[in-house]
Amino acid sequence: MIVMGIESTAHTFGVGIVDNGKVLADVRSRYIPKKGGILPREVAEYFSSVAGSSVREALASAGIGIKEVNAIGIALGPGMGPQLRIGASVARVISAKYGIPLVPVNHAVAHIEIGRYVTELKDPVVLYVSGGNTIITTYVEGRYRVFGETLDIALGNLLDTFARDVGIGPPYIIDGNHVVDVCAESGKYIKGFPYVVKGQDVSLSGLLTAAENYARNGKELSDICYTLREVSFSSVAEVTERCIAHTNKKELLLTGGVAANKVLNKKLEVLSSERGIDYRPVPFRYAGDNGVMIALTAWFEFQSGITIRPEDAYIEQRWRLDEVEIPWYYLMGQGS
Repeated sequence: MIVMGIESTAHTFGVGIVDNGKVLADVRSRYIPKKGGILPREVAEYFSSVAGSSVREALASAGIGIKEVNAIGIALGPGMGPQLRIGASVARVISAKYGIPLVPVNHAVAHIEIGRYVTELKDPVVLYVSGGNTIITTYVEGRYRVFGETLDIALGNLLDTFARDVGIGPPYIIDGNHVVDVCAESGKYIKGFPYVVKGQDVSLSGLLTAAENYARNGKELSDICYTLREVSFSSVAEVTERCIAHTNKKELLLTGGVAANKVLNKKLEVLSSERGIDYRPVPFRYAGDNGVMIALTAWFEFQSGITIRPEDAYIEQRWRLDEVEIPWYYLMGQGS
């Protein structure tokens, strides 16, 4: 069964093609602003310019024609409206023109599913961290249930915003490391930064404000970066460990764009070793946004009978992962 997936939730227009779980194509076009953060309207214009060529390149890479595709998955949310609309429009047109079944995919769920699939973890606690999401979740009775999450800004957004505001980014990633990590290499811990875990949730906006205030007052930048990183990573690790203790699950998956961070991985390795559980991060290639994760999740969904009519495929910018039924969790041989 050949499934195409289209990803367009944020900065990357991705087209992936899988054949019964085997990756045939992985095409990505990422919008990189010359300065500052991304503006949705500008990104949407960029997506419009690369969408057609990306689909053609993916088909050529897979060595197939469009009529050989059995289903097409589309990320309908969560994400930024202008970008989501471009991907949804492309998928709806392909579905309607060629009579290919359309499958709605939740972007957050897709990050988890590609992580479970490639790491072969069966029933993990999941720490999902990216530019727009910070969620601790695990599967319970048909859905991914949110055990904890950010109350304000996401972990990736925290790092990127601080880097931009103090002039050390963009780019934010250098040789696989975040610029905050590079800056933090010679840093020391500063007392006085807020460490905010409220119940099972984390709050990071106060940490950002504190870091920016220290920077404006001339504090050593390497010390600020080191403390910002350590406090933020430790807070999400604390809630993750609490979820492991609460659920008594024996596996831990790290997924999402920030999953490539070496320091965060080290913290979770230590946590997992002390807990005696199996820890595996999603491979670096699939940590960031990509079309393969959409295609793979659509493959799971399609085998479970999940489709949507093109005229009903509306975007949902705030589509939460705990709103999605996951009937394939055990069907795909994954889960306890």
